[in-house]
Amino acid sequence: MGLVVQKYGGSSVADAEGIKRVAKRIVEAKKNGHQVVVVVSAMGDTTDELIDLAEQVSPMPAGREFDMLLTAGERISMALLAMAIKNLGHEAQSFTGSQAGVITDSVHNKARIIDVTPGRIRESLDKGNIAIVAGFQGVSQDKKDITTLGRGGSDTTAVALAAALDAEVCEIYTDVDGVFTADPRVVKKAKKIDWISFEDMLELAASGSKVLLHRCVEYARRYNIPIHVRSSFSGLQGTWVSSEPIEQGDKKVEQAIISGVAHDTSEAKITVVGVPDKPGEAAVIFRTIADAEINIDMIVQNVSAASTGLTDISFTLPKAEGRKAIDALEKNKSGIGFDSLRYDDQIGKISLVGAGMKTNPGVTADFFTALSDAGVNIELISTSEIRISVVTRADDVAEAVRAVHSAFGLDSDSDEAVVYGGTGR
Repeated sequence: MGLVVQKYGGSSVADAEGIKRVAKRIVEAKKNGHQVVVVVSAMGDTTDELIDLAEQVSPMPAGREFDMLLTAGERISMALLAMAIKNLGHEAQSFTGSQAGVITDSVHNKARIIDVTPGRIRESLDKGNIAIVAGFQGVSQDKKDITTLGRGGSDTTAVALAAALDAEVCEIYTDVDGVFTADPRVVKKAKKIDWISFEDMLELAASGSKVLLHRCVEYARRYNIPIHVRSSFSGLQGTWVSSEPIEQGDKKVEQAIISGVAHDTSEAKITVVGVPDKPGEAAVIFRTIADAEINIDMIVQNVSAASTGLTDISFTLPKAEGRKAIDALEKNKSGIGFDSLRYDDQIGKISLVGAGMKTNPGVTADFFTALSDAGVNIELISTSEIRISVVTRADDVAEAVRAVHSAFGLDSDSDEAVVYGGTGR
């Protein structure tokens, strides 16, 4: 049997009983002959509670100290889990991200992994131990400071370790039974997907599906590490994410025309009003946004008014970056030459994802017909070969997701999807 990396989210280790339940599952994998490396998130809502505490002490905490604080949550989880495993008669050794060899850049609060040097992990495994690693954290390459990887960073930690250790699979344990055709909290009849390609999963993750982080899937695709998304609350098979379809019995699971419907209500829209319609203006706007280290999503430019020679440019971005983007644009108003800015954080994005839409005419028409029949107005549209995304009012998102899900025959006719607890991570 080979090496397996297992990652457990906050809802899986939310309390002492959860930790003991997870320990039994880990020991079972060890008894089956696997070498086991485990990555854990902070217990339950610990990270949110630490953020709230920091904000009470300081309205703008320093990045270095903020990271030092936030990494405490995962260290608590890893130590308790190691204790629980030892009580079951197996040796376990816990490691912080830096001890595990997770090396990052120096950007606090949203660092990116540069390299993984898991020498201490391998040494522990060779001694017959189960290795427990604190997710979401690493150490900067230059200053040797503790860093955090941002929301969902434990998933990325797990895949990065799986790649560095040449693991057979990276198992991501969460509070649902796998990846579904829509968020089961919104669509009760969502179906569990048995297998999904890296490409479709990347689009779903980028479009708001919270079960896997986008950069976690990108890392897995780069190193061809199969991911198995499953629940820590049940023994059911989950969803396989890989480059090639899995085999069930004597046949492979086929690629679906439509993989699922994702939604995201964490974005805002900024409209730059009265931009001179001439070459280079858009470049100045988006260079200003890039220099502020802000990622943008959808972009739409209106047709310019012939009488004024001015146009409007709208784009979406994370709500958390809205204030920073407005400030950056206002600071460079004279350089850009726009009239005004409009900010709207009451929007939502709905995305239809599926590699099959490339070769199936009518998908786009059916998508917009479903939205029309549901009375949903569209503000922005963006497409790729395997995705159609639209921006609507935030209040319309849930109804729009259900309408599109039903229109493409994705509703399950059996038991409703089970959400065991937590927020889906």
